[in-house]
Amino acid sequence: MSRTLQLAEQLISRPSVTPDDAGCQKILGERLAPLGFTLETIESGPADFRVTNLWAVRRAANASASKTLAFAGHTDVVPTGPVEQWTSHPFTPTHRGGKLYGRGACDMKTSVAAFVVSIEEFLKATPDPKLTLALLLTSDEEGPAVDGTIVVCNALAARGEVIDYCIVGEPTAVEHCGDMIKNGRRGTMSGKLTVNGVQGHIAYPHLAKNPVHAVAPAFAELVAINAAAGWDAGNAYFQPTSWQISNFHSGTGASNVIPGSAVIDFNFRFSTESTPESLQKRVHAVLDAHGVDYTLAWTIGGLPFLTTPGELVTSVQAAIADETGITTELSTSGGTSDARFIAKICKQVVELGPVNASIHKIDEHIDVAEIETLKNIYRRTLERLEAALSQ
Repeated sequence: MSRTLQLAEQLISRPSVTPDDAGCQKILGERLAPLGFTLETIESGPADFRVTNLWAVRRAANASASKTLAFAGHTDVVPTGPVEQWTSHPFTPTHRGGKLYGRGACDMKTSVAAFVVSIEEFLKATPDPKLTLALLLTSDEEGPAVDGTIVVCNALAARGEVIDYCIVGEPTAVEHCGDMIKNGRRGTMSGKLTVNGVQGHIAYPHLAKNPVHAVAPAFAELVAINAAAGWDAGNAYFQPTSWQISNFHSGTGASNVIPGSAVIDFNFRFSTESTPESLQKRVHAVLDAHGVDYTLAWTIGGLPFLTTPGELVTSVQAAIADETGITTELSTSGGTSDARFIAKICKQVVELGPVNASIHKIDEHIDVAEIETLKNIYRRTLERLEAALSQ
């Protein structure tokens, strides 16, 4: 059994459902401390939702001439769902047909194990590197994400800590490890729209005001904008901005009552061609033009970010090609990740991890053969960045 697989199984066996780290970071810290890493645990959140974060750093001897590469990820996992539907227990690492099964096998305990073993191998070959190495881990990525990575990033920013490169271990591959990496993500912004009406008997509509009817024409216009990709056209790196309704609540449950209000939740996933302000302005303009009586609360979950090809992207692409022969695809598709917080303090951020087909599913799994591949890609990236510093 490889050391990466062994460590991955050790982590998977810990039932670390958000926000419980379940001792994962302690296991990792015990591997990192002998390598010269300074470990800092940052706890955050209320007593009933206590989050554990780890910032571990090994500084180069000549810090002024060094650059910092941070691996970032999470030790928490989503709930298992019905345990009886799993073929084997979700927190008992199990092998079947060349695959490793268990909650977190793909998202993302294998990546975290690969981080650590790649560092161990790199430091064995290069005991006095010019690179400063770091790990940023949280137990609040799969949950609200308000006491996790963002707390560590704010603390690092406050003390002037610089991160030059960051690799986030999110599962990004489509068919084979390395075939896709994320070099950016779209922004996310949600709106909660409350449309005001007047409740009344459905047989006497002239004595009431139906909020669903009132907002329908405005929504028809917003849907038309979305269908025509009319928010923006996107660009070479980003798909056009999209708008989707996620929830629509109205009515008393009775079939003879006109509702007094309607509450609608919607979300934008937006490119760098739009801003929260520009999108908000357009939505308000449509609602106002249709005379809708409303209140609207906005929540910005994250701004879009992009790492254009440079030192990190080039090193990762070369590492993937050397290890697998694959020419990797750069992508900004998919949902959000903690990279959106890291991008505020680090100009070069990419996400690179295993195949994502089984994440969050019953019988989550990863191909065992690709575990070493992922670890080797991480190590090769370290080697390339180190070589660049030594030139």
